[in-house]
Amino acid sequence: MAILENIRKRTTVLILIIGMALFAFVVSDVLTRGGFGSDKIGSAVGEVNGEPISIDDFRARMEAAEGSFGPQATSTQIVNSIWDQTVRTAILGQEFEKLGIDIQQDQIMDLIRNNPNFTQNPQFQDANGNFDEDAFRNFITELRVNQPQQYQMWLQTEDALIQAAKEQTYFDLIRAGVGATLKEGELDYRLANDKVDIRYVRVPYTSIPDSTISVSKEEIAAYIKENPSEFKQEAARDLRYVYFEEKASAADETAIEESLRALLEDEEEYREDLDSTVVNPGFLNTDDMLAFLDRNSDTKYDTIYRAKSELPTQWADTLMALETGETFGPYRDGNAFKVSRMMDRKENGSVKASHILISYAGAERANPSVTRTQEEARERAEELLAEARRSGAQFAQLARDNSDGPSAPNGGDLGYFQEGVMTDAFNDFAFGNAVGTVGLVETEFGYHVVKVDDKRDVVRLATLTRAIEPSEETINSLFTEATSLEMAVSDSPETFRSIAEEKGYQVRPVNKVRTMDENLPGLGAQRRIVQWAFNSDTEIGDIRRFDVAGGYAIVQLTGTYKEGTMSVEDASVQVLPKLRKKAKAQQILAANQGKSIEEIASSNAVAISTATALNVKSPTIPGAGREPLVVGIATVMDQGATSDLIEGETGVFKLEVTGKTEAPELDNYAPYANTLRSSLGPRVAAEVYQALRDKAEIEDNRSIYY
Repeated sequence: MAILENIRKRTTVLILIIGMALFAFVVSDVLTRGGFGSDKIGSAVGEVNGEPISIDDFRARMEAAEGSFGPQATSTQIVNSIWDQTVRTAILGQEFEKLGIDIQQDQIMDLIRNNPNFTQNPQFQDANGNFDEDAFRNFITELRVNQPQQYQMWLQTEDALIQAAKEQTYFDLIRAGVGATLKEGELDYRLANDKVDIRYVRVPYTSIPDSTISVSKEEIAAYIKENPSEFKQEAARDLRYVYFEEKASAADETAIEESLRALLEDEEEYREDLDSTVVNPGFLNTDDMLAFLDRNSDTKYDTIYRAKSELPTQWADTLMALETGETFGPYRDGNAFKVSRMMDRKENGSVKASHILISYAGAERANPSVTRTQEEARERAEELLAEARRSGAQFAQLARDNSDGPSAPNGGDLGYFQEGVMTDAFNDFAFGNAVGTVGLVETEFGYHVVKVDDKRDVVRLATLTRAIEPSEETINSLFTEATSLEMAVSDSPETFRSIAEEKGYQVRPVNKVRTMDENLPGLGAQRRIVQWAFNSDTEIGDIRRFDVAGGYAIVQLTGTYKEGTMSVEDASVQVLPKLRKKAKAQQILAANQGKSIEEIASSNAVAISTATALNVKSPTIPGAGREPLVVGIATVMDQGATSDLIEGETGVFKLEVTGKTEAPELDNYAPYANTLRSSLGPRVAAEVYQALRDKAEIEDNRSIYY
């Protein structure tokens, strides 16, 4: 009571303290988010050409789409997919608006009439199986009145139909302007069929060592400036980490194995209630295996009979050879120690059979296309039975050609099955006859010509299992190790690698992690680490410990990349080979000006080679590789002419045209023009959209929310 009285006396003080705390929280939020008026990021997940994408709308799309993704899809994968769809819709929507492309209400019903998802739905069909527009409209009205959530889903479906129709109209307009003339068809024909033979010499760029070529930062910067489109980059981060995996130590494994051994033999226990010692049967002697495994095993008693192929591959032969009551183990299977006891065996308990099903009209699950009568089916089955019994008959081929069953493409093969799986008559024949027997069986599905292919024993095993897991002592020790490394490197981040390696830990680098990436090599889905790396407060060299699945990761941020053009350092890996090749080409050109093919070959210690039947469509020179410029120049030269030095892909060339074969004239080049046209059409949608996206100004704030 005294405490409550003191609180009452200090109510005003408490209110002031709470108020100041809330004010500090708001001020902090204002400072970090850019002020009270800065609600742009708070309400938009992004922008496309200045048009905001509402976070609420985006979340609604996420909720609507989640059901269509499989159970393996992560939330980040769904976010990325919905983002791509949303950006596409926004970009194309802006184009539709500019061009005045729209879909009217009456056109929506036309779309529905042509959509099999609706027209083939019995709910929207009349007595004759035709699409009933009134039934469909009544259904939508019913949704709107009585099922508002379902109605909202319909509105989203309707929007998707309208969007698809607009896209079809838009891309059809573009396709109408994409074609190929007869002249273009002729050119395409000649590029593929005009042939040229050459005699040439090549001085490869590899003849000059890279170490002799010096490239300055200024040259790299100049190249980047001249070719900015080649060096665009997204915002990215470089990380490195040490992973501490929670796994059982050698001592843990030994202890787990010993704990299994202790359960094998009977155990004496003093019972106070009985004032005597009782014997608790162990795994080797228990008569109540179900209860024993329920108390002592990580897996329950599996009473199903198993074939050899269903047992652990490494131990299958040993387990199948056990006598009833005999045990084997402990043995390791995957991440567990096990002891198995043979409980029962069924000889020939699994049968492999093939069949040819001859169905008839009215038989169960008969295909509607089957019209033969039951008598006709029996006659056909007896004919096939006689054929199957002939010496050398190929049962599998007979099944492929004649069976009405779903196993026909597999030659009638039904695989292995145990008793009770097949319908009674089929089951009795398969298990009651020897391997190789072929006979006729009648079931509710029709007449079966059955062949018994093989039989195998099946066994029932009781398996005592203990998962191999780290002990509490091992887990605590691992946490101490991870914390120790974190503390050791926090004061001097530059020593992260040296200290980690000195302690015997592996440092794993992860480069160019993007803002919406989720999976990190070696760690799996680690969205929290990616978000930390992109946090504005995280700086290069910062280190943090993360609890991850199965252990801990000590992570360091080692590099940042801003969106835009690559720096000289980052682009040098791509630019250096190009500039070196250019410098080598200039050296080779300067050293060989005015020389003949023979002189170039002699002075550069290279051979003179020949190549025949070259064409522009496949510009590959045997022994030299793909050389489009060299082949292109050769095709426009006269026979007997010699070229100047040519700066090719793999070296500097000089060539002589030794032969030319022009393709014969055709009466009509329309087929080639049509082929060109048909190859361009399918590319329109993808390439036009990509061009629009490349040009668009897209602001992506997903990482703030996800």
